[in-house]
Amino acid sequence: MPAAFPRFGDVAHVGHVELFTPRPEASLDFFTSVVGLHETARRGESVYLRAWGDYERHTLKLTGHSTSGLGHLGLRARDAATLQQLVAHLAEHGVTGQWTEDEGHGPAYRVATPDGHAIELYWETERFKATPEISTAFKSQPQRYVPRGIAPRRLDHINLLAHEVTPTRQFFHQHLGLRLTEQIILDDGTEAGAWLSATNKSYDVAITHDRTGASGRLHHVTFMMDSREDVLRAADILRDADVPIETGPHKHNIGQTFFLYCFEPGGNRFEIGAGGYLIFDPDWKPIVWTQAERAKGQAWGLQTVSSFHTRGTPPVPGSE
Repeated sequence: MPAAFPRFGDVAHVGHVELFTPRPEASLDFFTSVVGLHETARRGESVYLRAWGDYERHTLKLTGHSTSGLGHLGLRARDAATLQQLVAHLAEHGVTGQWTEDEGHGPAYRVATPDGHAIELYWETERFKATPEISTAFKSQPQRYVPRGIAPRRLDHINLLAHEVTPTRQFFHQHLGLRLTEQIILDDGTEAGAWLSATNKSYDVAITHDRTGASGRLHHVTFMMDSREDVLRAADILRDADVPIETGPHKHNIGQTFFLYCFEPGGNRFEIGAGGYLIFDPDWKPIVWTQAERAKGQAWGLQTVSSFHTRGTPPVPGSE
């Protein structure tokens, strides 16, 4: 019998995220001066950025807009043939989109999740080429470490808010081949959260219930550090920059990442993380968390702040 399609690994990883911001200059200053990302290009109302360890030319696209939120999520396919297979598979299941072009990568196929999030699938990409002043002796790294601001190593994951979690989870799981790693199932059987991975990380895409009843919103985007100590240092940097910390530093139960959350000037939630577990079991069974277990808070007992459950972007008037 032919192998099931799509397969785990057909989406190689989360390639980039586009954030809308109503304060483009302030957001750019935050991501370059405070976070320490590197600018690689500009096009129209957009600026393209990357962390020092990202191999692609950009992983974050900041676009000036009337409001905040997710512009799109870029997912790189396993190879050119797989990209075409994914497009055909989506069409067979009634999910159609259009081909687009952008800086730093080849043709991308843009579709929408059942909740309305824009997703781009692409294969061809432009790898970052270091200039002499930031070249490194470590040939497996794209450039040398530049200790500016928080200086995360790489883009890690994204958390989407959804009016209904299950249809969007099925989109990533059944139509793109991501592996379901963890879930929250409430007492009434409602799926309140789902964590999926394209790699051997605990997750690359999270989907959580939007309590406002809105659709297509963003919860947060995360860049990753090498250690917990780096996250603690990031807290000091945010404090010195007068950036309010929403919650953390602390440890998540789900994914087991060490976390710190704040908001960039445009209003989007931004996470600095470290750690997390790796999955080597090819027969991994999803971990299910109950309503009672999640009510206990985070790993060491810290209760989740109320804004974490209600605030997302774009904002919903009167709900946050």
